[in-house]
Amino acid sequence: MSRTNRLFELINVLRARKTPVTAQHLASELGVSQRSVYRDIETLRSLGAPLDGQAGIGFCLRKGFFLPEFAFSSDELDAVILGLDWVRQRADPALAQSSESALAKILSARNNDSSKSDEPTAVLTAASASERIDPSHVALLRQAIRRQRKVSIRYKDTHGSLSDRTIWPIAIVYFDDVRILAAWCEQRAAFRHFRVDRLHVTTVSEECYPGRRQSLLMQWRRQDRDWRSMLTVSDTSPR
Repeated sequence: MSRTNRLFELINVLRARKTPVTAQHLASELGVSQRSVYRDIETLRSLGAPLDGQAGIGFCLRKGFFLPEFAFSSDELDAVILGLDWVRQRADPALAQSSESALAKILSARNNDSSKSDEPTAVLTAASASERIDPSHVALLRQAIRRQRKVSIRYKDTHGSLSDRTIWPIAIVYFDDVRILAAWCEQRAAFRHFRVDRLHVTTVSEECYPGRRQSLLMQWRRQDRDWRSMLTVSDTSPR
């Protein structure tokens, strides 16, 4: 059983009980050690689960952790699981952890029909030879995008040449093997594309870049309708 599925099963067990459940009982139901149960409890707490209780007494879930029940079709649920599991295996650590908590919440919101809730998914993701785990600074870039902050970076192109840039990040595009940051470059006064595995975030400024990100995003989309061209542009020498 994967850790994601185990967290989901742990939530289901706790959700079904109105009284505290001991770690020993949880370990028996999940087929793991009590130490694993304690670790999973702490993980769920870090993800925002309102868990009450402590070792030796028992644990229970307060209300407020669950979404309203959704009527997912089997194909819709397969799509959700496949997408979030892809993120868990390949995204930066912060986004991967969020995919685990999102999947646990969505699965827990399914109809409680036991014949459906126990049915294994028909799709699985698997690591490939080309898989790349995203670097941790991608989380900083996502935050800068949301907050519309200017970012100073040092970038290494395909020839190994380094350049320092001040950019206005607007989107991260996830290809199978690479992640491309789309941004307005102050030095070039134009949109540029940067492979996130080749850049180093020097500073995230508290200064907002001008205009609205949505407007910049629309301009960029009009200019770069063929997203495949980003791979070529990002691998050329800086301009």
